[in-house]
Amino acid sequence: MAENFARSLEASSRRTPEKLALVWDGGALTFGELDRRAETHVTHVDARGGRTPARDGTTTEAGAALILYTSGSTGRPKGAVLSHSALEAAIESWAGPVMALTPDDVVLATLPLAHSFGLNGALLAPLLVGATVALVERFAPDRVVEAIRRHRVTVVPGVATMFRRLLDTPELAALGSVRIAVSGAAPCPWELAERWRGRTGIRIVRGYGMTELFRPISYRAADPTESPDSIGWPVPGVEIRVVDDAGRSVTAGEPGELWIRSPSAMDFYINAPDETREVLVEGWFRTGDLATVSAEGLVTIVGRKRERILRGGYSVFPPEVEAVLLTHPAVAEAAVLGMPHPELGEDVAAFVALRPGATANADELIAHCRDRLAAFKYPRRVTVLDALPRAATGKILKSRLMSLL
Repeated sequence: MAENFARSLEASSRRTPEKLALVWDGGALTFGELDRRAETHVTHVDARGGRTPARDGTTTEAGAALILYTSGSTGRPKGAVLSHSALEAAIESWAGPVMALTPDDVVLATLPLAHSFGLNGALLAPLLVGATVALVERFAPDRVVEAIRRHRVTVVPGVATMFRRLLDTPELAALGSVRIAVSGAAPCPWELAERWRGRTGIRIVRGYGMTELFRPISYRAADPTESPDSIGWPVPGVEIRVVDDAGRSVTAGEPGELWIRSPSAMDFYINAPDETREVLVEGWFRTGDLATVSAEGLVTIVGRKRERILRGGYSVFPPEVEAVLLTHPAVAEAAVLGMPHPELGEDVAAFVALRPGATANADELIAHCRDRLAAFKYPRRVTVLDALPRAATGKILKSRLMSLL
């Protein structure tokens, strides 16, 4: 990524060399200083004969911009190899329709920069439009609030758990400079988006993405239209299909697997040709997510194809059950999985973590779901944990919860 990024950064630095590009507690870099450091890095890489990975796991002179590893939330992490053109398309989408960035913006960067959302949404996209990035090394509500106050932050990219924790702070008035928040990495429930907006007056721009595709579906910063259950529309340049198990397109409103064709899609998984062939089919990326598309083009995720629970022949989609659990006032986070059952094949199990100071037992939570879901959908087992295991991006690691069933 080094040379292409350096060339793009150079254009920003020429326009405003003395403007602050990066600010953090106790330090700052102007665009001119950042450009000089980027040039030094490019020279260093060239001198060492930098190489990028080829499809067979060897290296080649050109093509790949970076390798980003998946979170491993459902299995072993995989290295997604992304081209320079894919990275450029992703950054333009983040800066344009998703966040509508301008040089006057100050963007908070407290997400992990080794993750797609943090690297591209919170760092590269702002820098390449000439905006300032306010770095906070590790998320903590008090440190984030102080950074927003000190640097007059206007855009806050974050994950759902961050927004929940910020709501518990007594200093929400310090967020007065923020024009939008942007969620990613893991789903942001509508109830959280509504509660956040009610308390802060700030909209959370929700969307859908993954390491292999960046953010192909999203609401837009400049368009206030939203739907509680949906994740948005395809961003410009992205095509989608919803297909049945045979790969045939389904009718509007019918559920099926979501396939995406995007200029920002990965090329392949490094050293994993079989896994690559499983997800890439004639330019389409098979997401493994089950979705519906409305007549207006809004996309709604109804579950993971591999996580769909088949209980006595009936399909249960974990997000629906998780959403009901999250309506209980004591529940802070929830994860639903299928557990083996000798007669039904699978049954519904849930893991929850409670809000600070709240109390609720398994029977109460099961009853809460039974009153709000069809008889085959409510969980028969609920386990209360101190916290659910999460990746650095905030995504719940369901693969670890499976071992507790």
